[in-house]
Amino acid sequence: MEINKQRLLNEFLELVQIDSASKDERLMADALKPRLEALGFTVTEDDAGEKIGGTAGNLIAVLEGQKDAPALLFCAHMDRVEPGRGIKPVVEDGVVKSDGTTILAADDVAGIAAVLEAVRTVQEQQIPHGRLEILFTVAEEGGLFGAKSLDASALQAKAGFFLDTGGPVGTIVVQAPAQKNISATVHGRAAHAGVAPEKGISAILVAAEALTKMKLGRIDEETTANIGLIQGGVATNIIPDRVELKGEARSLDQEKLNRQAEHMAEVIQSTCAAHGVEAEVSISDSYNSFRLTKADYVVQLAVKAAKAMGLEPQIESTGGGSDANIINGYGIPSVILGMGYTNVHTTDEAIPIDQLEAAAQYVLQLIKES
Repeated sequence: MEINKQRLLNEFLELVQIDSASKDERLMADALKPRLEALGFTVTEDDAGEKIGGTAGNLIAVLEGQKDAPALLFCAHMDRVEPGRGIKPVVEDGVVKSDGTTILAADDVAGIAAVLEAVRTVQEQQIPHGRLEILFTVAEEGGLFGAKSLDASALQAKAGFFLDTGGPVGTIVVQAPAQKNISATVHGRAAHAGVAPEKGISAILVAAEALTKMKLGRIDEETTANIGLIQGGVATNIIPDRVELKGEARSLDQEKLNRQAEHMAEVIQSTCAAHGVEAEVSISDSYNSFRLTKADYVVQLAVKAAKAMGLEPQIESTGGGSDANIINGYGIPSVILGMGYTNVHTTDEAIPIDQLEAAAQYVLQLIKES
């Protein structure tokens, strides 16, 4: 039992051309809702859009089953990074790419298309299945905002599959880090840079000194840290009295994460104190980690389905966060599945057509094996 490969490709090419930026997914949601309803799903759009200041909410689709099997959840996100408007896909030598002026948005239209094609095949071939749940989220890129705003009470799934990572089809991500955000405002003392610079204390220089003392980058095999945004100063002839820093720390180990975030905050505070200035530092949780094992049903099913397709499953961890972090936190054990796309978030993004086909076939196999 195989998926319709040409139909899958056609739908993928159609969907990537629908503009769907983060917090502006209205056109995509409007395109997907009737497709899900035509497949027999009951579709609900939640109020995530209102909560996050977006144009659309998460789509939650439910199809009751004919057999007694654990409910399955399939998830992909509707948004994409910039430059992601006016995408013109190009098919060349068995690969789909953009025309080079935009991303392709295989991340994550490939996941959406794979789920839709697999479910169509299930319906057309009358394959018995348990309860199926589909979640197409908004605003995943840059903050997992849609998933964080989700009311998960409508979901009954015992296993979740997120079609949203690199690596070939058969890659199963079972572990991802937690993340903390660090924000700091360093207060210096303003002065005329040409007339009396010695009367000022440069907030930028103080912040720079703090950064040189801070452990950043790859901390260890489980932990990373970064300061990614610095803003300050108003003119070249004024000693800057204010600079803002924004960064993050991630780790698979919660204690390591706590220590790293506290280290970053302490370095900023102590450096400011040494210069006689003050800093306001805050640490906030972005998302929790998750860690599954081969004993978990969701992992066992993913491995079983991959092997049934003749694939050698690759069990991996990741250093990135995704909607799976949030859904695992809601109590639905979930893994992330490799989609075979490459160079995501760049204008060189591409996906081999055989990987797109394999992803749809994998979803179909998961449903059959459950």
